Amino acid sequence: MPSQTITRTSTMQEVLETFKGARRALFTRYHIGGCSSCGFHPSDTLENVLAKHNVLNVEEAIEHIKKADELDRKIQIKPQEVAALLKEAKVKLIDVRQDSEWELSHIEGAQLISSELVQEMMQKWKKDTPIVFHCHHGMRSLDAASYFIGHGFTNVRSMEGGIDAWSLEVDPKVPRYRG
Repeated sequence: MPSQTITRTSTMQEVLETFKGARRALFTRYHIGGCSSCGFHPSDTLENVLAKHNVLNVEEAIEHIKKADELDRKIQIKPQEVAALLKEAKVKLIDVRQDSEWELSHIEGAQLISSELVQEMMQKWKKDTPIVFHCHHGMRSLDAASYFIGHGFTNVRSMEGGIDAWSLEVDPKVPRYRG
């Protein structure tokens, strides 16, 4: 695991390597890094990126990144734990990958995300429904889990390492793929 220290002079590459969810954290609070008009270069310093977006309190932004990372770690669940919950029918497993990825490989019992499913979840599912999101390597599922937490869901997790980790640690019959 990389050092958990970043400073105002850290490059954005260092920030993103140290805190995998930093891009999401910066975008959700400061609208930094989500589109071409608010993007940055890996060699830009954190301080310069924040200043360009009128964020003057660098220390506050660093604390926000660290707290977001802590939340990311809290909502992650290991593939073996997900397997046990699925076996006991105690969780809904939602796959947030693309249709083409689903066709290559998927976990039995998972549901592929769609706009219709999201609408159903938002409108009909209880906010404390146990839900685990997964993707290929575990980053998009963190985004999905964060989104649902932001919409009041209280029992949401993201499968650490995604379907790739599932294939390596739980069920080697689930094909691995590149991408």
